[in-house]
Amino acid sequence: MTEPMDDLLRAVEATLFAAEQPLTVEQISNHLGQADVRPALARLRADYEGRGVLLVERGKRWHFETAPDLAHLLRREKEDVRRLSRAATEVLAIVAYHEPVSRAEIEAIRGVQTAKGTLDVLMEAGWVRVAGRREVPGRPVIYATTPDFLAHFGLGSLRELPGLEELRAAGLLDPVDDEMIETALRPGNVPDEEVETPEDPEDDDLFAEHDREATVMGQNNDGLASSR
Repeated sequence: MTEPMDDLLRAVEATLFAAEQPLTVEQISNHLGQADVRPALARLRADYEGRGVLLVERGKRWHFETAPDLAHLLRREKEDVRRLSRAATEVLAIVAYHEPVSRAEIEAIRGVQTAKGTLDVLMEAGWVRVAGRREVPGRPVIYATTPDFLAHFGLGSLRELPGLEELRAAGLLDPVDDEMIETALRPGNVPDEEVETPEDPEDDDLFAEHDREATVMGQNNDGLASSR
């Protein structure tokens, strides 16, 4: 490898290490004077393979994270006093599997009204964003997931989301919820906009309190940590 490439490798590595959030190829290139950084990123990813820190791409954004198999070395307990309610979790799943999706479509799938605060919580968490408006009468706002959602759950893209059978095999589904979840995950199952649904009492309590759980210092809940 030539000397200029060595310098570029070091510059890309330093840029990613110092970044406060994951960066796209374009952002890295702009920061380094429009340099072609793709070969350097590929080389760095190979160089870090098998080490305690990995260079990964999540949702077309690059960042460093600790190796998943070292999670037990960084584990600590902390009091997590706020977690997503069941209503918010259902809405997040529907947005992920059907994006872009409107609030009316979310309510039609869930069978109950969705409080505005539920979507606000997901947007404040950085997992859901406003993706524009659907070109139909009334032009309703539509929602989609964010790169932070992919990074948090260790997904390269939405194509890596598990299917219904995978979730059931992992014991992550309550049998009582199977019908609703199967409806929510079924590809292309987006109802019409005009749907009248009852209110969801769970939306009054967007967060459950004092859920004590083991988390990982500097890591995402899936055992992957970023350098942010």
